[in-house]
Amino acid sequence: MLKLNFPECDLKLKNKENKPAIFSVLRKKYLILTPEEWVRQHCIHFLIHDKNYSISLLSEERELKLGAVTKRYDILGFTSNGEIDLVVECKAPHIKISQKTFDQIARYNMALKANYLMITNGISHYYCRMDYKNETYIFLEELPKK
Repeated sequence: MLKLNFPECDLKLKNKENKPAIFSVLRKKYLILTPEEWVRQHCIHFLIHDKNYSISLLSEERELKLGAVTKRYDILGFTSNGEIDLVVECKAPHIKISQKTFDQIARYNMALKANYLMITNGISHYYCRMDYKNETYIFLEELPKK
């Protein structure tokens, strides 16, 4: 797989049903290795090992209700009191991050009300802090550590 713009990490790989698979430390199982999953698992390790998120305060790939529509988020980070701190949208490395990507995470965050947003394709990473008082977001050079 493609080398990503994340710190080195030790990811477990194996064959599952004759397909490459990667181990998810959050779901505690092997998942079929797609380009987006490659990015998601690198991002999870980045959040745990470089940004000090507790593994118990992260969640990946769960359903999210947005009005009458059901979507799936990539990664959520929570505070110790259960509030959503971070929403992460992962794309495959060949997908360009565009305004459409920002619109997608903004729609998710309308329901979630996270403090921070992160968008990554494994090559480029964008971080934002939400400013609900002024109804905007502020781009950051990096995500703060926990």
